[in-house]
Amino acid sequence: MPNKTDAIYAGPLQNIIDFQFDERVVAVFPDMIQRSVPGYGMIISNIGILAAKYAQAGSHCYDLGCSLGAASLAMRQRITAPGCDIIAVDNSPAMIERARELLALDSEPTVPVTMICADLQDVAIENASVVVLNFTLQFIPLAQRLALVQRIFAGLRPGGILILSEKIAFSEPERQHFHEELHHDFKRANGYSDLEISQKRSALEKVMIPETLACHQKRLQAAGFSSSELWFQCFNFASLVAMK
Repeated sequence: MPNKTDAIYAGPLQNIIDFQFDERVVAVFPDMIQRSVPGYGMIISNIGILAAKYAQAGSHCYDLGCSLGAASLAMRQRITAPGCDIIAVDNSPAMIERARELLALDSEPTVPVTMICADLQDVAIENASVVVLNFTLQFIPLAQRLALVQRIFAGLRPGGILILSEKIAFSEPERQHFHEELHHDFKRANGYSDLEISQKRSALEKVMIPETLACHQKRLQAAGFSSSELWFQCFNFASLVAMK
C-alpha cells in the first residue's frame, strides 16, 4: 500500500467526527505526520540514538502507541546491546497491519520486534530499559495518565529511560497564541489550507488533550523518576527523557 498525500480534511465536512487512527489515516499517516509535527524526523532519529545509549543487555524496549513503527525501526537500527528485543503496541489494527509490512522491509533486522494490537494500558511493562511514548500520552484520558507513567516506572530497570514526546500547552495566553500561530504557519507552509487546519483541529479537540511542560515534569517526578530532561522543542512540540 503506497503512502498517499493527506487530503482527509481538504473538503468541507458537514459533520466532523472525532479523530481516529483508522484505514484513512493509515494510508496518509507518513505524509500527515511530517507535515503536521515540526521536527518529527529529528525526533525519530534521536529516539534511535537514545535507545542505543540506554538499552541494557537482555532487556525489553517498548514502543507504546507505535503507529506505523517509526520509533521501533529507529531503535532496531541503532541498538547493539545483546539480547534486547522491542515490543511495539498500538490499539489500531490498521496501524499494526501496515507497521508489520513496513518492518518486514528492513533487510537486515538485528533486534527482534514483536508487534501487539492492544490497548497499551493492558500491556505489562517489565524488564524494560527503554520505553517510548511518542505523541501517545496526549491521547490517554487525563485521569489515567499518572497510573500509566507509574506502571512504566515500575517496569523499568534502574538506569532505564522513558522518552516522552508531546504536543504541549502553555499557561500564559500570549505564549499559547504565539506557539499555536507558528504551528499553523508551519502547516500552511507544508501545503495545508486554513480549512484543513480548522477541521482537523475540531476533530482532535476532544481526543487529544495537551498539557504544559510543567505538568509533564511534575507527573514524571510523582511517578518516581529521578530527573527529566527537555532535549527537543520546536514551537508547541517537545520531547523529554526521564531517567530512573
